[in-house]
Amino acid sequence: MEHKQQHWHTHSYKQVAEALKTNLQQGLSPDEVQARLQQYGENRITTKKSQSSIVRFLLQFHQPLIYILLGATALTLFLEEYTDAAVIFAVVLINSIIGYVQETKALKAIDALSKSMSTRATVIRDGRQSEINSLGLVPGDVVLLQPGDKIPADLRLFAVKNLQVDESALTGESVATEKNPETTDGDALLGDRHNMGFATTVVTYGTGKGLVVATGDRTEVGKINQSIASAEELDTPLTLKIKKFSHTLLWVILSLALLILALAYLRGESLADAFMVAVALMVGAIPEGLPAAVTIMLAIGVAQMAKRRAIIRKLVAVETLGSANVICSDKTGTLTENQMTVQKILAGGEAFELTGIGYNPEGNVLFYGQAVDLSEKPALHQVLTAGLLCSNSRIVEEGGRWTAEGDPTEAALISAAEKAGITRQQTDLQYPRLDEVPFQSENQYMGSLHRHEDQTVIFLKGSVESVLRYADRALDKTGEIVPLDFSAVQQAADQMAAEGLRVLAFAFKTSNPDQHQLDHQDLSEGMVFTGLQGMIDPPRKEAVDAVSLCQQAGIQVKMITGDHALTAANIAEQLGIRGQTENGRLLALTGLELQGFSDEQLQEVAGAVAVFARVSPDQKLRLVKALQASGKVVAMTGDGVNDGPALKQANIGIAMGITGTEVAKDASDMLLTDDNFASIEAAVEEGRGVLDNLTKFIVWTLPTNLGEALVILASIAFSTQLPLAPVQILWINMTTAVLLGLMLTFEPKEKGIMDRPPVPSDKPILTFPLIMRTLLVGTLLMLSSFLLFRYELSLGASLAEAQTVATTVFIVLEGFYLFNCRSLRRSVREIGWFSNKWVYVGAFTMLLLQLVFIHAPVMNTLFHSAPIGLDSWIRVLGAGVCLFVLVSLEKTIRRKYTESEAF
Repeated sequence: MEHKQQHWHTHSYKQVAEALKTNLQQGLSPDEVQARLQQYGENRITTKKSQSSIVRFLLQFHQPLIYILLGATALTLFLEEYTDAAVIFAVVLINSIIGYVQETKALKAIDALSKSMSTRATVIRDGRQSEINSLGLVPGDVVLLQPGDKIPADLRLFAVKNLQVDESALTGESVATEKNPETTDGDALLGDRHNMGFATTVVTYGTGKGLVVATGDRTEVGKINQSIASAEELDTPLTLKIKKFSHTLLWVILSLALLILALAYLRGESLADAFMVAVALMVGAIPEGLPAAVTIMLAIGVAQMAKRRAIIRKLVAVETLGSANVICSDKTGTLTENQMTVQKILAGGEAFELTGIGYNPEGNVLFYGQAVDLSEKPALHQVLTAGLLCSNSRIVEEGGRWTAEGDPTEAALISAAEKAGITRQQTDLQYPRLDEVPFQSENQYMGSLHRHEDQTVIFLKGSVESVLRYADRALDKTGEIVPLDFSAVQQAADQMAAEGLRVLAFAFKTSNPDQHQLDHQDLSEGMVFTGLQGMIDPPRKEAVDAVSLCQQAGIQVKMITGDHALTAANIAEQLGIRGQTENGRLLALTGLELQGFSDEQLQEVAGAVAVFARVSPDQKLRLVKALQASGKVVAMTGDGVNDGPALKQANIGIAMGITGTEVAKDASDMLLTDDNFASIEAAVEEGRGVLDNLTKFIVWTLPTNLGEALVILASIAFSTQLPLAPVQILWINMTTAVLLGLMLTFEPKEKGIMDRPPVPSDKPILTFPLIMRTLLVGTLLMLSSFLLFRYELSLGASLAEAQTVATTVFIVLEGFYLFNCRSLRRSVREIGWFSNKWVYVGAFTMLLLQLVFIHAPVMNTLFHSAPIGLDSWIRVLGAGVCLFVLVSLEKTIRRKYTESEAF
């Protein structure tokens, strides 16, 4: 009996029971359970086997430029140059170890999903109720639900009593969903399938019974697992550029090496000498220190971001943040406070506004901008009192933060009353509760009975429709009871709803002093309408500023939420999010509307529209893919299981550290420790700073490799000995990368970093101005090194002494060029000579190490170096000063004739 995937929510529960061949009262027999367990397997999500540690380590060698170095190692071994071979291979090994250590471990999202599915379930089998491990559930099982239960599989509900389920992790909707067994439309999204219970969601209220219709990978959360597994692991913009650059460099180096090998051999040199020249070229042209330096720079960026409440789980995320040009954010708790707040009240025909955010009872009730005196506003006093007394929740302060114990809506009403000076403790003494009629989804109201002095008072709280159904009178602004103007109240409620507020109505009446019990009949007539309270989960103040800064920096901000479209659009407008408008209002598209769009249409819509509401997990994934197909670098925030696929697919997934599920966290690249959108903006700023400094490092290091390659070519052209031996080239590349280049990591962020647009993902690492500067500096390095090498030989120096001078030229000139690279456009004087003291520490340390290279006997043996005199040092330092002056002059001229940024 293999069931195809069906829209179970569109069928009556009797039809579902018939299709599954089960009995609603008796459940399945033990034999049938075993048969189905054999057919469908255990109720678990399939895990994916990750690569072994050895395979992941070996993959570190799977890089084009590493192949060249391995080839160079093999050649030098063949030529019995064992010291050179050992040094070259040591560089390769160090880079591979660093890559392996820093590489992100395999994603644990699927494992987290699998664990989340394992729980206990209460079932009816063969007419008997029992508790089993949910792994043993099969389609057709009858499951019983109680408050606090985690739903163990996808269920078609057939009996419910006030059942409410928290589906936020799956759908993104912050308010618990009320369930009923009636059929729903075929195109209803997950959040609107009120007759279904989904695996991993939690029962918050009431009881229910359901038929298991899907287990394991067939559940909705199982589909999310498949989406996570199929989501692409994307290269970052910088790694893509480096990969492209590496492939180009690979063919250039191999072509030049073969050409040089042929030329050297044709000119009569021995094959061994010709091979060593080719090896020197290959080693010189490869930026060996780049992978290690990039890794270390990103790691330091991780530490900087952690100080701004952004925990980076994958190193490459640091760089990606600097390139992001779209941020797709969840609404609840990220852009908003995740605390319902009463903002408007209608009482006695008058409109009031409340200040203050969240459950914190600090704030005021204002009437035309002025704080009100409650003694002069009896209707307002009564509606606030009703909201306070007709609730079962509390607000408490923990560590300076106010939180709700119970329903968030009731917490907002309590906070509103306390802002006006009506405290819970005092009011409970004045109005001790005698009885209540609890909220039921079919009634949409709650009632409470209280003793007050020598009489009893009934308070009613509920939807506008349910309260107006039982009220025929109202309090006016003086506290007098007058006939109720239904149309005026409905108009005011509609206006509040149009502003995205959730509206509740309140009423009261006095009752028989001897009454001690309350039932629905007592609420069904004679109620006096007291007013309306409109509440919303308000936007974070800091999020408003952060959205503005992001948009100013050329980053689009889009809201993707499981909440309703009207609420989402209003919050987005309050946040200042820019996007397509309709009739003067920000346009919000729902998941239902997105279903009809093709991939091409979705690309256009995703780029123009800023608010997407009531979207399903697969639609979030489609939106991210659509944006990426348009060339966008997408950052995606989320906290629920439903966000997992989109978080993994995004160029950078950002999970909430406080409210985020394990699935969301494990699928992400970054965690926000405060769940605050403002921290994303701060992280983007840090990411841009790291990306700037990475670019500066690349611009600093490439001229060295160019200069080294040109020196080798010059030696071939002029038939001279090699100015640099292969191991000396490695010495230059590795030591300067760590002691000089890495000091750029500590370069402070430049002014106006958030005033410029993101770097386009298709923009090359080296723009034309930077290519010209690289050619200039590479040529200066080659000329200085080659000419001084030849000059030293002409003075009678040995080959080792002349090569040591040539090596020192590269070290010293790179040190001077480092100061030019602290800013690619501005002069050192503009950014401050001492704004980065680490460059001086690095330069001094490099100088000491070079003295060891020159004078220590062991270094002379390993690197074929020799001591040099003071006059040689003076010539080298003079060349360094010339390079610094020429590059400074080039920057000044370029700034004079162009306003565009160089990177």
